[in-house]
Amino acid sequence: MKASDLLDKAVRALASARLLLDSGDVDGACNRAYYAMFDAARSALLVTGVPTAHELAKTHGGLITAFSLHLVKTGQVPVEFGKALNRVADIRLVADYTGDQVDIETARWAVGEAERFVAELRRNLLLSADKERDGADDEYPLKPG
Repeated sequence: MKASDLLDKAVRALASARLLLDSGDVDGACNRAYYAMFDAARSALLVTGVPTAHELAKTHGGLITAFSLHLVKTGQVPVEFGKALNRVADIRLVADYTGDQVDIETARWAVGEAERFVAELRRNLLLSADKERDGADDEYPLKPG
């Protein structure tokens, strides 16, 4: 998958998160907010040409680690966005797997952070079709977990 395709997917997930939140589906909103951030992070790694090891880029944790190491710790992305990605990932796990209730304020925060995250990556890493590396493909599709 190309970086621009992943960014488009992130934008769609973000729109879904907002709709779900507005309709009262807190868990669904948290899920979609996380995947908006996840796909934007994948896009950022591709567009910046980060060399990610095959095994590292195959899991959610691996992607989050690669994003932190190669984009946050190098100063290309502000630390607050790396922290937000980790926190929204944790919230998504609660919403999707534990059966515990995510409160509406936490969901609002997660969706708001996803909106800021996607906007930041689009703006500062120039994630657009005309700036994408020549046909950069995602060689290692991510597996859950």
